[in-house]
This record gives sequence, structure tokens and C-alpha cells, in this order.
Amino acid sequence: MTAADRPDLGRFLTVAETAEVLRVSVTQAYGLVRTGELPAIRIGAARHWRVERAELEAFIQSRYEEERRIANWHQSEFAIVPELRQGPLL
Repeated sequence: MTAADRPDLGRFLTVAETAEVLRVSVTQAYGLVRTGELPAIRIGAARHWRVERAELEAFIQSRYEEERRIANWHQSEFAIVPELRQGPLL
């Protein structure tokens, strides 16, 4: 189920709601927001973080794409070359 499939959620999600959709801890969701990996904005006098549903869906799709690229790399003939295996995603 995607965030778009949850009519009970509005356009913007709290970090706790975002964590629920991603099935991660609130701490992990905050980490994604604080590093900028998951785009979010601060709203109101208390400056609470909010994640737009469209941004969350784009984040999820980008993660699928990243995993697809990694899987393709590991299946390629170049994956056995030690000099090419170095990098943050491998």
C-alpha cells in the first residue's frame, strides 16, 4: 500500500506517519529528513517537519530504481573487476 492509497492521510504527512508508511522507526524517518535524502519542509511556529505524499512516493520509486541498478550491476560482467567494485553502493 502506498501513501497515495491512504485517503485518511492528507497531502502532508508527519514524520511518524511517514515512518508508518515506510515501516521504519520514527528515528530512521527523521534521519532521512534531516540528511535531505527525503525532502521535507518545516511548518508552523513549532517548525514541525512535514513530508509531502508526492515526495514520499518519489523517494520510494527512487529507492526501487537504485536497487534495480545495483542488481543489474552485480549481474554484469564488470562486477568481477576489483577496481570497479569500490564505491558506496556496492
